[in-house]
Amino acid sequence: MLKTDFTQWIGRTHQDYAVFGESAAARHAATIGFDAGQAGDVMPLLSHWCAFTPKVDNTELSTDGHPKLGGFLPPVHLERRMWAGGTLTFHAPLHIGARLTRRSEIKSITEKEGVIGPMLFVSVAHAIFEDDFLCVEETQDIVYLNIPQVFVPPKSKPVPSKPDMIEAVTVTEPLLFRFSAITFNAHRIHYDLPYAQSVEKYPGLVVHGPLQAMLLLRAAMGHSGRDVRKFQFRGIHPMFHFDDMHLFGETTEDGMKLCTGLVDGHQGMQANTIWEE
Repeated sequence: MLKTDFTQWIGRTHQDYAVFGESAAARHAATIGFDAGQAGDVMPLLSHWCAFTPKVDNTELSTDGHPKLGGFLPPVHLERRMWAGGTLTFHAPLHIGARLTRRSEIKSITEKEGVIGPMLFVSVAHAIFEDDFLCVEETQDIVYLNIPQVFVPPKSKPVPSKPDMIEAVTVTEPLLFRFSAITFNAHRIHYDLPYAQSVEKYPGLVVHGPLQAMLLLRAAMGHSGRDVRKFQFRGIHPMFHFDDMHLFGETTEDGMKLCTGLVDGHQGMQANTIWEE
């Protein structure tokens, strides 16, 4: 169990501002595969992650590349920090070039005991506005845990045997580097192989969770031709740069059940969409 009481961080708030301009849209398009768009066009869903990026100075980064502990998020002294998943509700589109506001609040902090020791889950609620109009509501789930002595893969879950949608994804080191760049994410597990292997004990470079989420949502919308009202995702097994990653989808009554994974292998990220009516 952790010795620090983090309940005092519950209810903390933070407000940030951003503009997702034409240059950012072009870099996002070149990385993910969407059309670039021009000022005034609708932003691709989830691309606000490339607008609201860390703004800390290099001197404020930890050795793993993350911002140092403290500030808005609690100073959890566990070595590994991961974006575990989230839920988003889309009320209205965001637009390229518009001034965006994000209001964030820590909603809950929960401690659990895992296979390799204590785990701390922090849930952050984000509300994203354009011209004072609420466009996106998001819950971001962050987990903190210790780094194991050796890589211990989590319990695996098989990919669907008869999916309605399956797409291959070419995962390369340049793709991971580019995604780190457009999200201004300096976590070294995504681009520094010696660090990922020797320090964090991963067998390879880790495919970003948000990247997997973007690819899944793009594939689902392309397959169905439908707009999305709600999107939920959760990482259950890391995917690595050497994996032959595919995107899988199964049609549900009101959306699609999605996952990344290996053909005839395990799932990486699970996700669900609910279509706009």
